[in-house]
Amino acid sequence: MSDARLRIRQELDGFLASVEQRAFKTALYAVRDEDLALDIVQDSMLKLAQHYADGPSAEWPLLFQRVLQNTIRDHFRRSRVRNLWVSLVGNLRGAGDADADHESSETDFLDAMAASSGHVAESTENIMNRRQTLHLMERALEKLPARQREAFLLRYWEGLDVQETAQVMGCSEGSVKTHCSRAAHSLAGMLQALKP
Repeated sequence: MSDARLRIRQELDGFLASVEQRAFKTALYAVRDEDLALDIVQDSMLKLAQHYADGPSAEWPLLFQRVLQNTIRDHFRRSRVRNLWVSLVGNLRGAGDADADHESSETDFLDAMAASSGHVAESTENIMNRRQTLHLMERALEKLPARQREAFLLRYWEGLDVQETAQVMGCSEGSVKTHCSRAAHSLAGMLQALKP
């Protein structure tokens, strides 16, 4: 293996290691199955390595997010087809994943959460409260419609801007803003309802 190839491979390995945990969480929120989420992440990493390793490394983050989201969508497409066939031959009904929309105003409660947590030495009570809030956040994220969850995670979990998120999702910037706004509004309401 040439020095250039070895360097690209090491750089790609480093990039994939850096996104692995966040990608796993993103897939897990979507499919709600740890083994399946792990498979989706591994498939996405393989696709990136096979098709885009020779491209500029600066493009890998967006490309990987696009590949990951497409792999998640492919899973749901295959599931719908499989469920359709099962319902035609047997007694099970196919499950859809409709994207319900909710009216909302733009709210960014994550900024408020970040501001309230700070980087000061935390008490045990604060650490437990933060963990509980994150757990509630994960439960609420699972309940969001797929496109809202995708937009929200890309913007606030992955830190992509609106334009980059639109590229990954294959939609307009206006749609990204709408999905994020609705997701933030829904999450704020769900978090209030889930708090003990």
